[in-house]
Amino acid sequence: MPELPVTFRPGRTRAVLLGAGVMIFVTITAIALLLERLGPGERLSFVVTGGLICWVLAMLARVRVIADEDGVTVVNIASRRRLEWAEILQVNLRPGDPWVFLNLSDGTSLPALGIQPGIDKKQAITDAQALRALTEARSIGDPETA
Repeated sequence: MPELPVTFRPGRTRAVLLGAGVMIFVTITAIALLLERLGPGERLSFVVTGGLICWVLAMLARVRVIADEDGVTVVNIASRRRLEWAEILQVNLRPGDPWVFLNLSDGTSLPALGIQPGIDKKQAITDAQALRALTEARSIGDPETA
């Protein structure tokens, strides 16, 4: 079991998204500057479009799951949710799932995009097992003995 606090995030996916965002922004900006027939407003629209694409990819790259002594914080693309350990009943990563799903005590399921098998399946399985072990130890037993 990992020591707390621990942050789970898709490292390779994050690197690809951030790298692609920067490259797209630089490429679109370079095109805007190299095209002589564009006016200032058109050039600005190119740069803003590149910036928006980069921002969207950065939002996709921000996903993570943070486990600490008090519970778990799930940061997805456009949301952040704090959960107590007792609220998490089960951590699921089944074959074919795009990311981990947390079954909660209120009967709902919360996707945790911070653990996803997209590019690095082995790491996602390891992270899911670690989060499952942490959840089981802290939900059922005394956190001091975990």
